[in-house]
Amino acid sequence: MAQDGLSKAHLRYWEEVIFQRRPGGNWWVQVQHAGRREKLSLGTPVKAAAAARARDTYHSLLARGWDETLAEWRPQSVPRSNTTIGDFLAELKAKADLKPQTLEGYAKALRKIVSDIFEIGDGNEKCDYRGGGFQAWLEKVHAVKLADLTPDRIQMWKRGFLERAGRNSLKQRAAKTSVNSFIRRAKALFAPKTVKHLVTAQLPSPLPFTGISFEPRQSTLYRSSFDASKLIQAARDELAQDDPAAFLVVVLGLCVGLRKGEIDLLPWSAVKFESALIRIEPTEYFAQKTEHSIGDVPVDPEIGELLRGFQARNKSPFVVPAPGRKPTHAASHQYYRCEPVFDRVLVWLRKHGVRGQRPLHQLRKKFGSLIHEKFDLVTAKELLRHSSVAITAAHYVENRKRGTTGLGALLAKDRKIVPNGGSDGTGAPRGPAHS
Repeated sequence: MAQDGLSKAHLRYWEEVIFQRRPGGNWWVQVQHAGRREKLSLGTPVKAAAAARARDTYHSLLARGWDETLAEWRPQSVPRSNTTIGDFLAELKAKADLKPQTLEGYAKALRKIVSDIFEIGDGNEKCDYRGGGFQAWLEKVHAVKLADLTPDRIQMWKRGFLERAGRNSLKQRAAKTSVNSFIRRAKALFAPKTVKHLVTAQLPSPLPFTGISFEPRQSTLYRSSFDASKLIQAARDELAQDDPAAFLVVVLGLCVGLRKGEIDLLPWSAVKFESALIRIEPTEYFAQKTEHSIGDVPVDPEIGELLRGFQARNKSPFVVPAPGRKPTHAASHQYYRCEPVFDRVLVWLRKHGVRGQRPLHQLRKKFGSLIHEKFDLVTAKELLRHSSVAITAAHYVENRKRGTTGLGALLAKDRKIVPNGGSDGTGAPRGPAHS
């Protein structure tokens, strides 16, 4: 019952219910919630401050429950978990409703954060896959106690990660994008829907990423770095005969807008010659990114004929040949059947001015931008097979309209401002203009 009709949101209510065990000592409060009653020390002899803390404790109970509240106000009362990073990831692998590749992507981000915080490995050790260095590094990371990965340590890691970028604005932007990516993926491992089936692993309270905020999102508006017409002509002249597999990758990326994984496992049965389209749908080896990724992409008649010609020479069931490499169901990491081909395409694209961390994906973005320019945003969204127009607008289309006020025309012939050019037509420098 509230004292004198006051609600529990009012400080006066808590000033009346808190108590001292001895004169001049810290104030205490007795709180009951969800069938449990506890006496808590408020840690201060100042009544107003104690009342405020009692109120905050009560609201924390309502919002987060006993475990998280006690972890913050009385951390010694919460038993320490002995679960290691390795234990946690192993049980997730066995029980979580995540695709193996998705889980491994999240786990890599968590391992990166843990290895940085606890200074595990010198940077080269984890790249030694053949000599056992990677396995040794992995065992050290997996041995870290999950309870030691506290929000405070993660926040310190985050600040250090960003500070290493220095004052270079380009490096700062890249660092913010990277730190957001690491945090987002690692934090996903602790989402309620991910951990709901865990039984053996004991999660610490609070969870590692509690209170960790993201950096402001950096602009992802697409800006092209190359001319599509020149690039496809160069591919025709340089790759079609000498490296037909690489040529097909460029065509499918730039002219059809396919993702890397879609190109990798595109079967000939997906090419509908009579309908002049390519159908993206699940196959024995290919699982689409999302349900929205399933769809038909029309192709130019010339591309249809080009593919028909390659099919006549290609004995592989897949459009892009990769001799000696087969698709697999077993890979937990990102495996591409056409990896050697993609490596050659990467080098070729960079040579021809395609910039960005993922040049092959730049082809898909250019495809979307060209469709937007020729038709509209909705058409680009449909052919890119996105879940929303917002994704297409934010990442895949370039605004090629150039708007100006037109006021510059009023200054074009005004020689009172500054001479137009460096000479008077005779080759001699032009002197200052006179009125």
